[in-house]
This record gives sequence, structure tokens and C-alpha cells, in this order.
Amino acid sequence: MNRIHFIDLLADRTTVWDLVVVGGGATGLGTALDAASRGYKVALLEQSDFTKATSSRSTKLVHGGVRYLAQGDVGLVIEALHERGVMRQNAPHLVKDQRFIIGNYKWWEKPFYAIGLMMYDLLAGKRSLGRSLPMSKKEVVGEIPQIVSKGLKGGVVYHDGQFDDSRMAINILQTACEHHAVAVNYTKVTQLLKNETGKIIGVEAVDLIGQQTFTLQAKVVINATGIFVDELMQMDIAGKSKIVRPSQGIHLVVDKSFLGGDTAIMIPKTSDGRVMFGVPWHGKVVLGTTDTPVDTFELEPKALEEEIDFILKTSGDYLVRQPRREDVLSVFAGLRPLAAPKHNADGRKTKEISRNHKIILSENGLLTVTGGKWTTYRDMAEDVINKAIVVGGLPRVKCKTKDLPIHGYKKNVDRTHFGYVYGSDYEHILALAAEEPQWAEKLHPQYDYIAAEVIWGVRKEMALTVEDVLARRLRLLFLDARAAIEIAPTVAALMAKELKKDDAWAKAQTEAFTAVAQGYLLK
Repeated sequence: MNRIHFIDLLADRTTVWDLVVVGGGATGLGTALDAASRGYKVALLEQSDFTKATSSRSTKLVHGGVRYLAQGDVGLVIEALHERGVMRQNAPHLVKDQRFIIGNYKWWEKPFYAIGLMMYDLLAGKRSLGRSLPMSKKEVVGEIPQIVSKGLKGGVVYHDGQFDDSRMAINILQTACEHHAVAVNYTKVTQLLKNETGKIIGVEAVDLIGQQTFTLQAKVVINATGIFVDELMQMDIAGKSKIVRPSQGIHLVVDKSFLGGDTAIMIPKTSDGRVMFGVPWHGKVVLGTTDTPVDTFELEPKALEEEIDFILKTSGDYLVRQPRREDVLSVFAGLRPLAAPKHNADGRKTKEISRNHKIILSENGLLTVTGGKWTTYRDMAEDVINKAIVVGGLPRVKCKTKDLPIHGYKKNVDRTHFGYVYGSDYEHILALAAEEPQWAEKLHPQYDYIAAEVIWGVRKEMALTVEDVLARRLRLLFLDARAAIEIAPTVAALMAKELKKDDAWAKAQTEAFTAVAQGYLLK
């Protein structure tokens, strides 16, 4: 997976691509994998780093969506539960069974949630991760020692999936490239190319690193740009009305001691009717999320004070120790590209908008896929490629991804160490560490990351900046922003040597990363 080689392939003007996919988040990467695994010639272009926006900022759940069941969206729940099973089957090193407990403080809650979650299990069918069961107060406290026990009458346990979103995306990218997809980050589409009748026949793009421009001919152009889908649609048809309704969700990351165990807590109805989670993740706990309507889409959204206060207060209602601002190790915000309905789109609360995906074909042939959720990325990709086959007159080939192992596939991994996220690649990273004594050294005294992971990220995972490494390859920015800032100079020096850059580049990278990381700290 060599970016320089891929850039050379993109520069070949004689190539006619079956598909050009614009967008390197979960949907775009899944779409490229689906296309490549069917044998189509596909190029993927991402304007920033892979999963820079929404796809790296999830609640880290692979789930059917208990609250969608409560809203009556049974079809979405069935689809998501099926895809949860497929993800766990194809990437067992990244997707695991996670126990969740709903604490019950009213007499009617235990039978109410037990019945609802039994339905959840039934909808999962043979792909169920485990039975939902009522629990005694003693059992609940035994699994979540820090849950508020005053007034607690018991609880209900259920099972869902948990994963590392950006690591999954990188493995999907690697799998797509192993099937001969060409994918590059930091390459922005600047224009849609059209023939004399107005039909889209390709794109113009620029490599933001090398400043090289490309003209790519394509039978189909797929718009999978997530929060930026309207931007590309308006590049196709100027003045086209927007189809995405922005919604912001934030998460606060705190020490694992705030839960006191390995079981997640699910709060089914907060003060404003939302669902909230406290989920163990890489030795920390992720608290969230919110669902706040916003007006603009941006790559680095900022958590609003009211969102921060809401999560801190709500957590304190259910946990013995209320997290304070100084306890927050990292705060990250993400924007959901909700496919809002045209009717009364401005009047509906974002939490009520369906998470079903939509596929839209413009009169000029631009194929747009939007909405959906991480769990259903593969199903979305299958749908859009099936449509692209018709639009582009491509030879019909059946989808291959239902039983396709994802790069790094490994059944049994030791999840007590971050290295598990690499799956079968971890032995290669350890071999890399044996080549240079410096590469075996820890990057931070409190964490197990080693320098070889930085080298691996550059060589094998297309990491080009310090932020790429610390945010989306090692995930430390999302786990402990201060620690990430502390090791940024070390990471920059390692990358500079590997990429043959000078000290000025390393200094600029450290400064740029530190500026971004400041947004992950609560002042």
C-alpha cells in the first residue's frame, strides 16, 4: 500500500476507472472494498486523512441500536444486527462482545427493559452475542462497582458489539488495496468532468501533498463524502438544495475507575430523552453522546459547553463519582451526516431522524450515498455498488464482502494490550521493533505504544502527519490528549527520518498537531 505508487497510477491519463469513490470514511472505504473485491477498477480520493471526520468520532459501538427499536424502526435494527454479526465474523480482532447493563431505579423498569431486550435478541437471531437477562441489585453492583446503588432495584444486561472505528477503517482500506483498489488521502476533488450532454465522466483532483493535479476518467463517480455530500452535489448542480441535516455528538473520555469494571452502562432515557453510554475502551471509559443540531460542517468541530455540562451532570446522576472537568482526558466532537427528510426537516429533532441510508442518482449521473451508521457500512456499500453497476453499465458481479475477512483477521487476541488492534500484523510490528533498538522503546511511560508503531503507520498505513499517527493510527489523542501532546515531538522526529524530512518539518508538524490537540482538552 504505497501512496507514491498510487499517485503514479492516478496520473496515468489513459486509465478509465470503473468507479471513482470520493470520500475516505467508513462508507467510502467500504464502497471501494466492495467494488475492488468484485473485480472493478476503483480509485478512492480523500481530501484529508482517512476517517478524519465523522468515522473516527463514534461511540465505538457495533450495534443494532436499542433506541431505534424503541422508536419503532425495526427494519434498521434488523439490518444493523445482521451487519454487527458480519463485522464480528470478518474482523474478530477488532469487534468484540461487550456487556451492557441498564440499571433499574423504578419497579416497572426491569420487566419493561427485559421484554424489550428479549425482542432485540430475537431480531439478532443466530447472530446474537448473548442473552439479555434481568439482574439483582447485587449482581449489577458486582459488575459496575461505581454505579449509584441508592434506590437501585436491579438491572438488565444485554450484549452488543464494541470496536475501534479508525483501526477498522484502516484495515478495510488495506483489504481494498489488496484487491487492487487505488486509494489516496490528502487528495481533493476540485471539479466534476462532464461530456457534451452534461453526463459526469470523471473528476479533476489535486494531491495536496505534492501539488500534482489529476484528470481521472470514470464510468461512475460515487459521492461518499459524509458530512460534505452537499458540497459535491452542488459541484454537480449549482444551487441544489441540501440533503443533509447536521447533528453534533460529543464524547468525554475518563479513567476506567469511574465505572470500576469491564461492563458498560447504558442510560436509556436522560433528562432530555436521549440515550447515553459509558463504554470501556482501550483502558479508559468513553461517556456520550449528545445529539445537538448545528448549522455548519467542519473537520474539527468543537464541543459546546452545554454538551460538556450535560454529559458530566448525567454521568454524576448514575455514577458514585461525578466526573469533573479536570478528570476529562480527552473530549472529541463529531458531526453526523443525517439524511433528513424533506418534509418538516427543520422542525424535527435530530435524534428522531432515521439513521437509514439513502442513495441518490442525479440527472448528470452523480451517485450519492448518505446517512446510515458505522455498523451498516458494508450493507450501504453493497447497495451503492449494485446501483453503480446499472448506472455505469458494468458487468454484473455478485457482492463478495459478506464472508470476506478483513486485513489483520485474527480470532484470539489479548485485549489487555493496545497491540491487539493490529491483529495478525502485530507480529510484524514486533519484528520491526527488533530491527532498531530505538524502535522498541515506549513512546510514553504510561502507555504501551512503541516507536515501531509509528514506523509501521508510515510504511503500511499511509500516515503522513503526526496527527494521522496520534489521532487515527495509535488513537492516543482520543484517549489522553495531554499525553499525545507530550510525545508529539518524538513522533515527529521518527516520521521525519522515515519520510526523509528535515528538522523544520518535524517542528512544524509538532506545532500543527499541538494546535489541533488543544481542542481535545477541557480548559
